Amino acid sequence: MRFFRRSRKTDDDEQPPQDKTAAEAADEAVAHADAAAAVAVESAEPIVDAGAGADEEGLLREDVEQTDRALQRTKKSWFGHISGLFSRGDIDEELWEELEELLIGADTGVATTQKILDQVRERVESDGIRDAAEVEEALKETLVAVLNKPEGRGKLWGRDTSAPPKPAVILVLGVNGTGKTTTIAKLAYAFRAEGSKAIIAAADTFRAAAIEQVKAWGERVGAEVVAHKQGADPAAVVFDALTAAESRDADIVIIDTAGRLHTKFNLMEELSKLYRVIQRKEPSAPHEVLLVLDATIGQNALIQAEAFTKAAEVTSACLTKLDGTSKGGIVFAIADQLNIPVRLVGTGEQPEDLAPFDAETFVEALFR
Repeated sequence: MRFFRRSRKTDDDEQPPQDKTAAEAADEAVAHADAAAAVAVESAEPIVDAGAGADEEGLLREDVEQTDRALQRTKKSWFGHISGLFSRGDIDEELWEELEELLIGADTGVATTQKILDQVRERVESDGIRDAAEVEEALKETLVAVLNKPEGRGKLWGRDTSAPPKPAVILVLGVNGTGKTTTIAKLAYAFRAEGSKAIIAAADTFRAAAIEQVKAWGERVGAEVVAHKQGADPAAVVFDALTAAESRDADIVIIDTAGRLHTKFNLMEELSKLYRVIQRKEPSAPHEVLLVLDATIGQNALIQAEAFTKAAEVTSACLTKLDGTSKGGIVFAIADQLNIPVRLVGTGEQPEDLAPFDAETFVEALFR
């Protein structure tokens, strides 16, 4: 199944805004995100049939089309200009300098950009490449390699070919405004479309709005939501969700968590408590720790990711709002700088707008 088991292939316009701290970027997004999410969910029609049993070939083709649509703005700006560089036919120092400028402008990051260009230049020199089209192919292959390098330690979307545990447990992290709640709903919808039963644990009890949003989304996508009142102990919510999953023979439990940028100590304490409750029920869980990041905030997403990776063993990332940015390069920085595999990409606002991430598909879409 595409979402329950997603193994990767293996092989031996505008100037960027001034950087803000992760907390500042998150705070700016929270109020707007809460209001927009509430309006979107309340006005939406419930989904009766998620399309269980759809053919695999058609679903994979849809993944490619979704990724391509989501990258339209990026292709028309930074990466579109990169393709234009190679159409000139000249391989000179000016090309390398412009390529560096464009990659950094696309939020690839200085360190990651330098690493990519060093590898491409080394290959060009060692292979005696003189044709611009071949240099472009070398760049594509290097970008794919950067994305494929993180192996991840998760048990659902990694290279482990053993049967997924039941119930599988996904712990979802991310600050307010990243699209975390919507991503959880999309995941539940995707599992249902594949014939799996998902239960959502509304363990972000800090905000009443978060609980109500999860409930509304759960009703819309046909997923059961286990929730307590605002201010309740998140660990108690998780315990009840895991108990419900056992009694209802659910395949997967998706756990929402508080979307605040805590201090490192408080975040570690809260997550440690959740881990203890989860592992009391299932010692091998959580089977994935999914970090949701907003693609539109660029390098600030990297700052957020660093904060969470210091507090939890993040096994995978989901990049949301990819359709809302002209800079898709942050995905390379996440893979390179944090060694976190990107497993999912949000490609729109509808429940079906979530695609499993494939490095080759992503890079080809950038240059197409």
